[in-house]
Amino acid sequence: MSADTINVNTKAKAQNTYDAIVIGSGISGGWAAKELTERGLKTIMLERGRNFEHLKDYKSASENPWDFEHRGRITQEERKQHPYIARTWGAYEPIIDYWANDKDSPYTEIKPFNWWRSYQLGGRSILWGRQSYRWSDHDFEANLKDGWAIDWPIRYKDIAPWYDHVEKFIGVNGSHEGLEQLPDGQFLPAMQLNCVEKDVAERIKKHFNGSRHMIIGRSANLTAPVPGRTQCQFRNRCWEGCPFGGYFSTQSSTLPAAMKTGNLTVRPFSIVTKILYDKNTQKATGVEVLDAETNKTYEYHAKVVFVNASALNSAWVLMNSATDIWPEGLGSSSGELGHNIMDHHYNLGASGLVEGYDDKYYFGRRPNGVYVVRFANLFGDKRDYLRGFGYQGGASRDSWSREIAELSIGGKFKDELAEPGIWRMGIGGFGELLPYHENKVSLDHNNKDKWGLPILAMDAELKDNEKKMRIDIVAEAKAMLESAGVKNVQTWDRGHNVGDGIHEMGSARMGRDPKTSVLNEHNQVWDAKNVFVTDGAMMASSACQNPSLTYMAMTARAANFAVDELKKGNI
Repeated sequence: MSADTINVNTKAKAQNTYDAIVIGSGISGGWAAKELTERGLKTIMLERGRNFEHLKDYKSASENPWDFEHRGRITQEERKQHPYIARTWGAYEPIIDYWANDKDSPYTEIKPFNWWRSYQLGGRSILWGRQSYRWSDHDFEANLKDGWAIDWPIRYKDIAPWYDHVEKFIGVNGSHEGLEQLPDGQFLPAMQLNCVEKDVAERIKKHFNGSRHMIIGRSANLTAPVPGRTQCQFRNRCWEGCPFGGYFSTQSSTLPAAMKTGNLTVRPFSIVTKILYDKNTQKATGVEVLDAETNKTYEYHAKVVFVNASALNSAWVLMNSATDIWPEGLGSSSGELGHNIMDHHYNLGASGLVEGYDDKYYFGRRPNGVYVVRFANLFGDKRDYLRGFGYQGGASRDSWSREIAELSIGGKFKDELAEPGIWRMGIGGFGELLPYHENKVSLDHNNKDKWGLPILAMDAELKDNEKKMRIDIVAEAKAMLESAGVKNVQTWDRGHNVGDGIHEMGSARMGRDPKTSVLNEHNQVWDAKNVFVTDGAMMASSACQNPSLTYMAMTARAANFAVDELKKGNI
């Protein structure tokens, strides 16, 4: 190698060297970037998808439904590009290109699996449902008490200050309920239950002697303005992108904060193919990146690496970082990397008609609903399965878009449309899926994506515990609604493939022992202490609450720990 070549390589490495690398720009990646940069670290955020700018790229957010060429439906060509999303409710014209191109990025289904991916700056933080609930010690202690899988290495007291930290910044509206199994938080004023929901909630609470609670959901929608963001306008079009910054996303919240420090560099179209590992120091030195547009390969170097590519893609990065030391991937020494895949199982519930409120209505399109707090297998309640479930839903009146029996264009038709229809009330269950070792993902080297990289093979399913729970979820939903006077209650269970719930978890779980876990109590990879994984991959169990708030709190906690350890010279 010539001297000129050495000088060029040295210069390139210097230009591509940072204090920290963040892989991914979604909910947890955005938080990692914010915390690391605000603590003074020069950080590069690597996003495998396109750039996506706040306001500018919310192309449909200010349009009317009739402005869409296909009135919300996707084309046959779009179905070809998004075959997985096309079989879900995510196949919606305004946001179809927010989802990853499934044809370019396929996966293998050993068992049926619906994987919702968004490969763009901000990831799924643009599209998420915004429900934000804390875990309690009932959740963190469940594995230990049930003798299932492994014990979480932390408890509620360890993460509670970080829940505070996150909630204050992102803006979570909610009501203080004083419930042991669903801790209260740092809330903005709560959105309100409508008249039917209030009455149904009161009747359920009375019928079940105060043991069941239907409350207003806790969502990351602003009910009061915060610096740089305007409060929610009750348009309920959040997944198209909010022009007001009325809900939390990377673009509206953590990214501006990180950019303000002057310490952040963002590189889109950057597929991280592996983490570079130095066996002498037992630490990562950086990452290898494949440019998604040019197919050129680059290296970026840093003192610390945060892996936030989303639960399954983070597992992919770790598994694809195989070396002669770790042939199954970085973090594979325990044999748990890629295993213990979880989700929240749903697609079931009950609904019915509510009489006696024909003179009542509501205003606006509240981007939130009711939440029925977990009650199964708590406080002396015993079921024939482990863990529990919650419900989300709400009550509303049929609008002008309802089906009308006698369609016509005359006066009767217009009169029908001028009056709101009957009230309906529905709740859908979200159940916990246990962390089964045999529920796993692995690298499929026989099939490749657009860039010639191996793809993931999905091998996960619901088992007897979840199937028993699903019977109970439907039965309890029906019983609660009927106890509240809801009429003609109908139930449904459309079945569930792992992934349907969009809450994929596991694959690189936290634990107390490097022999049974991938990460320690600070989210460090046991095998490389300067690599942190803080997205859904870290989860040792799934609880039944929406998990994103916990991802954010754990990320903030780990990022600040990482900076402290760097300053001490420990990593």
